[in-house]
Amino acid sequence: MEPAPRSCPWPRWLLLFPLLLGLSAGAVIDRPAVEGKEVWDYVTVRKDAHMFWWLYYTTNPCKNFSQLPLVMWLQGGPGGSSTGFGNFEEIGPLDSDLKPRGTTWLQAASLLFVDNPVGTGFSYVNASDAYAKDLATVASDMLVLLKAFFDCHKEFQTVPFYIFSESYGGKMAAGIGLELYKAVQQGTIKCNFSGVALGDSWISPVDSVLSWGPYLYSMSLLDDTGLAEVSTIAEKVLAAVNNKLYKEATQLWGEAEMVIEKNADGVNFYNILTKSTPNSAMESSLEFMPNHLARLSQRHVRRLHRDALSQLMNGPIRKKLGIIPKDFSWGAQSSYVFMNMEEDFMKPAISIVDELLEAGVNVTVYNGQLDLIVDTMGQEAWLRRLKWPELPKFNQLRWKALYSNPKSSETSAFVKSYKNLSFFWILGAGHMVPSDRGEMALKMMRLVTQQE
Repeated sequence: MEPAPRSCPWPRWLLLFPLLLGLSAGAVIDRPAVEGKEVWDYVTVRKDAHMFWWLYYTTNPCKNFSQLPLVMWLQGGPGGSSTGFGNFEEIGPLDSDLKPRGTTWLQAASLLFVDNPVGTGFSYVNASDAYAKDLATVASDMLVLLKAFFDCHKEFQTVPFYIFSESYGGKMAAGIGLELYKAVQQGTIKCNFSGVALGDSWISPVDSVLSWGPYLYSMSLLDDTGLAEVSTIAEKVLAAVNNKLYKEATQLWGEAEMVIEKNADGVNFYNILTKSTPNSAMESSLEFMPNHLARLSQRHVRRLHRDALSQLMNGPIRKKLGIIPKDFSWGAQSSYVFMNMEEDFMKPAISIVDELLEAGVNVTVYNGQLDLIVDTMGQEAWLRRLKWPELPKFNQLRWKALYSNPKSSETSAFVKSYKNLSFFWILGAGHMVPSDRGEMALKMMRLVTQQE
């Protein structure tokens, strides 16, 4: 099951291009030979733990990859696949019907999708004790991958490198970002680390839970009785977190969601203007998990692995990649990723964001207006608790309206920036901002990476 070790391999398509272009096999190509250049591979980050990455070089017609940033995209869950959902549902070159996406981020950056933690997407483990159980392991695994990547792809060592993320991916991005900053300072990883962007991120889970009731009440999705019930269970979550009973907090968090679904007629936690829909993908693995974890995994991880996407990834994409072990399926281990991170799930990461800001790392927070699971009120709450000395000056600023394109008069977002902290309020978007508001998400990325 373990792939054969490869040390800075030449992708098999790249070996063919010199022949197709009439070049000698030793010819040097200093930029992608054709639009859509891609490479992918596995990195064994620990014994029995294999992480998959997939790189797309930018398709910008006017600039080559050395003139534009490299963006790594991290999905949430934990257990959601970056190479699947982020790639084909949000920012990659093709949508899930394999048609060109008009708002792909490849217009303005090269994209690195990584399936993490191990066991996510095409990443896999050979032993049950090889799953990551905490943020520290997630970060150390990723640093092994990034060192291997930048050592192998030296052409990206001087390119500005940003980590963009979504949901639990935001918590991972913060932890990874801090460790990457330290590694760059120590000289153990050579890259031009330029910042993190935390999208609808699970930085302070309890602040999200505490704000669910007031947010839904303000949107006429809870009545007085419903608000009281949600507030009661939210206070139990808070007590568990304060007492560092994190497994209990995860279970209570799941109960809080059930209280909301009962009172708000099945409101969708990822976009409050829609209803939740059942998901039948890969149910069989759930029967071996504790009931509350099975339910939570079904709602928050399996929804990213819808039947059509699973068929795409395990069909034509698997065939295209050609290196996926024959006895392994995309997304098959995702529920176990979630289960193993149970105790870490409700732990806050506010202090990590503080350390990033203190170190001078650029930190961007962005959030969708219609997201419930990580609503904007909860994001603003933990932001107020930062100990960053410049926070009072940030808070005093007025926000600025943004428009998705110059011809539009419709407000698409608001932004506030001071020194190395920025916050984007993305209007009309739910939890998956690029999926809901592709133009504005692309504009935001360009702003964050200092292209506008």
